[in-house]
Amino acid sequence: MLIIKGIIGVITNSQAMIADSVNSAGDIFSSGMTFIGNKIASKPSDETHNLGHGKAEYIFSMLISISMIVIALKLLWDSIISLTQRSNYHFSWLLVVVCIVTIITKFALFLYTYTLSKKHNNLLIEANSKDHRNDCIVTTFTLIASILGANNILWFDGITRYWYFNMDMYYRS
Repeated sequence: MLIIKGIIGVITNSQAMIADSVNSAGDIFSSGMTFIGNKIASKPSDETHNLGHGKAEYIFSMLISISMIVIALKLLWDSIISLTQRSNYHFSWLLVVVCIVTIITKFALFLYTYTLSKKHNNLLIEANSKDHRNDCIVTTFTLIASILGANNILWFDGITRYWYFNMDMYYRS
């Protein structure tokens, strides 16, 4: 979905869809860090780590947070540019389809990771499930921005991109 969102966002000049694709890249990074962090944290104690490797979970959570703050600041900058300059937004039904598919996929991922986080009482998986839930909400706003853009209400597209910044800063730090 990352590549499809990026291509559709660039073709239509939808700032919200571009932000959504950047967010998807962050999600891939977060999932990779969650996997690696859990692998390391689950290792038993050894000679150099007599209490185990559990702290790795917190270190990897911090790495995820720092990367998301950097991405959120970039989105903030781009949204300010988008709001202050005239947008060349071009509506496409592909935007609507991609948003709907993303919402359905992210909701399924939320249900799956939420269940796993409760089953294993795992901080990283719980954070990942909340991210999937938030992606559903934010992509819904991208869908609204796409539909409004079809009716020449273009300012909401830039506002949605700005909102990505606030959502990432609030939920990931």
